Amino acid sequence: MSETPILVGAAQLEQRIDDPATAREPIELMIDAVRLAAEDAGAPGLLEKAASVRVIRGIWSYQNPARAVAEAVGCPAAETALTPYGGNFVQTVVNQSALDIQRGDRDIVVITGAECGNTQAKARRAGLELDWQALPGTPDRMFGEDKDMSHEAEKALRIRAPIQIYPMFENALRYHRGESIDAHLKRISELWAGFSRVAAGNPHAWLREPRSAEEIRTISAQNRPVSFPYPKLMNSNNNVDQGAALIMCSERRARELGIPEDKWIYPWAGTDAHDHYFVSNREDFHSSPAIRIAGRRVLELTGLTPADLDLVDVYSCFPVAVQIAAAEIGLDTSRDLTITGGLTFAGGPLNNYVMHSIARAVELLREQRGAKALITANGGYLTKHAFGVYSTTPPAQPFQHQDVQAEVDATPSREVALDYRGDATVETYTVMYGPEGPAIGHVVCRLPDGRRAWANCEDADVLQAMTREEFCGRPVKVADHRASF
Repeated sequence: MSETPILVGAAQLEQRIDDPATAREPIELMIDAVRLAAEDAGAPGLLEKAASVRVIRGIWSYQNPARAVAEAVGCPAAETALTPYGGNFVQTVVNQSALDIQRGDRDIVVITGAECGNTQAKARRAGLELDWQALPGTPDRMFGEDKDMSHEAEKALRIRAPIQIYPMFENALRYHRGESIDAHLKRISELWAGFSRVAAGNPHAWLREPRSAEEIRTISAQNRPVSFPYPKLMNSNNNVDQGAALIMCSERRARELGIPEDKWIYPWAGTDAHDHYFVSNREDFHSSPAIRIAGRRVLELTGLTPADLDLVDVYSCFPVAVQIAAAEIGLDTSRDLTITGGLTFAGGPLNNYVMHSIARAVELLREQRGAKALITANGGYLTKHAFGVYSTTPPAQPFQHQDVQAEVDATPSREVALDYRGDATVETYTVMYGPEGPAIGHVVCRLPDGRRAWANCEDADVLQAMTREEFCGRPVKVADHRASF
């Protein structure tokens, strides 16, 4: 007999400090969040009976943080688990935890994570070395494995950061849509202003002052250009100290512990998949087969259409991630596509953002009984994806999960030319800014035979033109990894 998995506790917290020397470190935020999640569930003895503690990896050096959490909250014998890096892993761990509970392998699972990016930034500026714990040891279980997601061609030009790659997706999408630079910037700033409005109503959001579309798209001292077409207010805000926790158990266990049914949230279904790991090998820069296949499949498993969803949170590290996901899943961009305010405004605690979106979904679903929520998660360079559907209403059939990777792997890919010299066409590009203005352009080139090559451009006049004129589709000459027009 299979068990029915449910979410019974959720919590979010933040710390805002002026002096980084007085700040708590991430493991302390995790422990506090777990205790708050147990209080939320209304079951004092819940944590002592937890069978597994699962932590989402962050930008800290802890080796087995789950053991420290388990010992602090009263379940020292619990299994410990950790994930690799990736914003997809919160939803992936929820999916796997639901399966573990359904099979009867675990009955109470604690999931937590935290980042202190704000404290780290303030410490760097103050020249302070943070004396955080090491928390040695080896977790009992790892979810997934770390994968190199940068192709040799990208590494050769030092293109490895999300702030370099996501704007290339954005510019490719603009060209694919046939928009002018000005019209496109206006549209995505209006999209992001909608996210800011949602953050203003989210008590857990880091930036709750509403920002207008004009503010978001206009360069200013507070909104510097980062990488064309994105100013600072279109980037994920990692400068936050935030923690969160979720507690899952079986329906049977919840009854035994006396957890009120109005606390219960049912995961209906989940899916996971990744696009071709190297951006260089993807068919284009404006779509995601993994989102299309896995995102639509999770709705098929639940018998829902996009129009049936009452609450949606689309992973929002950059505007293009939202636009591509909405297009692939079939979500109407005129509706709210976030319940938190997204990674710019609600806060982007790196890999742990989705724990905040799920925790917010728990709050809203309890208020809107019977509503259906879709959570999407993204890791890497629009690479790794996970999806989940939730409701207070029990699903028509037991929790379902599908790994659709084989279908994604069968989608088209491109070969890469490492040392190409000759004519090509600009597929997409971005311009990276330094303190003095445009510093370097990264150009993705489509070759006459369909292969792809990468090049850089440092011509100051060309860099200025790239930010004002459409360069996608233009002819370009490539030699020694340099693009000339």
